[in-house]
Amino acid sequence: MRKILALLLAISIAGPALADQGCATDRVDLRGPWGQASFSVEVADDRQERAQGLMHRKSLPRSSGMLFVYEHPQRVSFWMRNTLIPLDMIFVGADGRVRRIHENAIPLDETGIPGGTDILAVLEINGGLSGVLGLAPGTEMRHPAFDPEHAAWPCP
Repeated sequence: MRKILALLLAISIAGPALADQGCATDRVDLRGPWGQASFSVEVADDRQERAQGLMHRKSLPRSSGMLFVYEHPQRVSFWMRNTLIPLDMIFVGADGRVRRIHENAIPLDETGIPGGTDILAVLEINGGLSGVLGLAPGTEMRHPAFDPEHAAWPCP
């Protein structure tokens, strides 16, 4: 039953075939052995936007998220201060490959959530969704933030 639910969710999130779509700054595409998915994203690419993140929001549409992008790969750590909804945090290297996933971060918890070193981007989506989809380290992300010469799944 869980596999059927994951398949239905992946189809509803991915919509039309991702291979036919180009890249857009307001969308991330993910692919792996589990299939493909696409999320509409808000991009937080400066210090102020990254500090605000998804704080004070009461909900997040199921096929949406926030993509935190850094100027260069670095060690990152997050927390859930003033964040009201559970989130999955997907930590991604400069090659666009998922390095680590922290599932179901607890709302309002100020405990640090380390993402690791050499992280260029972090995708936050609704808590538990990464597990339903089957996302895992090694999943590939496509977005214009990743240098096409080094990305595992470059933008066309």
